[in-house]
Amino acid sequence: MASRRTFDLRSQPAFSFVALFTFFMLYLPIAALVMYAFNAGSSMAVWEGVSLRWFYEAAGNERVQEAALRSAVIAMFAALIATIAATMAAIATTRTKPYPGLTFKYAFINQPLMVPEIVTAVALLIVFSRIKVWTGYSGLGYLIAAHSAFCIPFAYLPIRARLENMDLSLETAAADLYATKWQAFRHVTLPLLRPGIIAGFMLAFVISLDDVVITEFVKSGGQDTLPTYMLGQLRRETTPEINAIAVAFLLFSVLLVTAFFFINRRKV
Repeated sequence: MASRRTFDLRSQPAFSFVALFTFFMLYLPIAALVMYAFNAGSSMAVWEGVSLRWFYEAAGNERVQEAALRSAVIAMFAALIATIAATMAAIATTRTKPYPGLTFKYAFINQPLMVPEIVTAVALLIVFSRIKVWTGYSGLGYLIAAHSAFCIPFAYLPIRARLENMDLSLETAAADLYATKWQAFRHVTLPLLRPGIIAGFMLAFVISLDDVVITEFVKSGGQDTLPTYMLGQLRRETTPEINAIAVAFLLFSVLLVTAFFFINRRKV
């Protein structure tokens, strides 16, 4: 009998062309964005030469500085809270025998991923508006709380995946050597889990930093983050300054992913 040939998608006609064309169309808008960030003129459609003018404009804009600092503060606290909560939830849902209701807990934790973000934003707006009336407080706490809740499933998924792939024999050996549960967690589980925790924190940080919908509904006056500031500028006056800010966002994301790649390569 003739051996059955294995299907290989890469050997199909025009596969390379389709793949390259897809990547080209995917990154073409980003390339145009980066190019016009260096435009010397004020138009986003007419090329007038190469200049760093708009990067200097953005860096010297006090509103951009305030929005960037506010975004970083909110994202840092939200990612930290979400990562701690996600770590505890991941340990609680993986270091246990299957029982009725465990699948429901998975779905409940990942609920913000399945519900449209606009629904979550409207729900938070209603709840927080009543709390603002009762307490009179209108600070950044609402944005931090909203971003933390929304980012928990993003931090939970890589942490849970890391826990599910971990070998339990080391934890069992620690228990056999009379280590308490806390000692086993601190000296065995936590070091092995560190790459997953870092991945969860970085993912939550980027999601919080990039959020527009929930921030737009929850924020009070004068609490613009960098994405909502950019959205407001696009509604009023469009200049290559927005491109420059977007390129800075892109560069930061690339650096963050690169840092995680090298951190994750280290053997624990």
